[in-house]
Amino acid sequence: MYDIATRKHALALLGQGRSLNSVSRETGISGSAIREWRTRIEPLSRPATECVRCASAPQPPADPAAYAYLLGLYLGDGCISTHPHGGYVLRIACADAWPGLIDACRAAITRMKAANSVCLVGKQGCVMVSSYSRHWPCLFPQHGPGKKHERAITLETWQREIVDAHPWEFLRGLFHSDGCRITNWATRVVGGVRRRYEYPRYFFTNTSADILRICTDTLDAAGVAWKQSRHSRRAQNISVARRASVALMDAYIGPKC
Repeated sequence: MYDIATRKHALALLGQGRSLNSVSRETGISGSAIREWRTRIEPLSRPATECVRCASAPQPPADPAAYAYLLGLYLGDGCISTHPHGGYVLRIACADAWPGLIDACRAAITRMKAANSVCLVGKQGCVMVSSYSRHWPCLFPQHGPGKKHERAITLETWQREIVDAHPWEFLRGLFHSDGCRITNWATRVVGGVRRRYEYPRYFFTNTSADILRICTDTLDAAGVAWKQSRHSRRAQNISVARRASVALMDAYIGPKC
């Protein structure tokens, strides 16, 4: 994690007669790490993580279905940020009410083979499924400065091919992140008596017009009827309410768990 210059600086402070604890407090480096550098200053070599997009002949991820799902999660509730010591951290926000979603997200990241590890960081009301890698922007070229709804979001040709081949995995990622399945109700008069009836409905909500368009294009390709519903503030809602389309969504996506 620490480069040679940082390691030499910490050891130089020790060489001035400083205590291990004082150097640790000043540099923010653990005492155990500094103690190890007294014996070996060079970092241990690690095998390079695989990145199919960095190869001389770029290839799609080895598990395209898992990638399609993770792409949906990233476009919905994900972000990529730079790491202080180089590389990038992918973070997917998952509500802690859905442990099955957290497990599915973690599994999808692991299958990418671009990450060193996956960790869970608890926040108020959610869990950040996080993973460090130098290659996340290679796999998610939509990464860029600012919020996703403030910049253009388009799929590259290789991503589009994956989504076309695995539309339901991609839609499952979108609806598991920024979507929901709810039970609506309405009333109607039957035989002179007003009765209440309930029906399931799916919603997808996002503030990016580009992500909404990608979602609706994929719904069209999957044969799902949708309509634009009322919006709240700047967010737009996509509604799926027709019985046949809801049945399709239930068969391939289903409620969060």
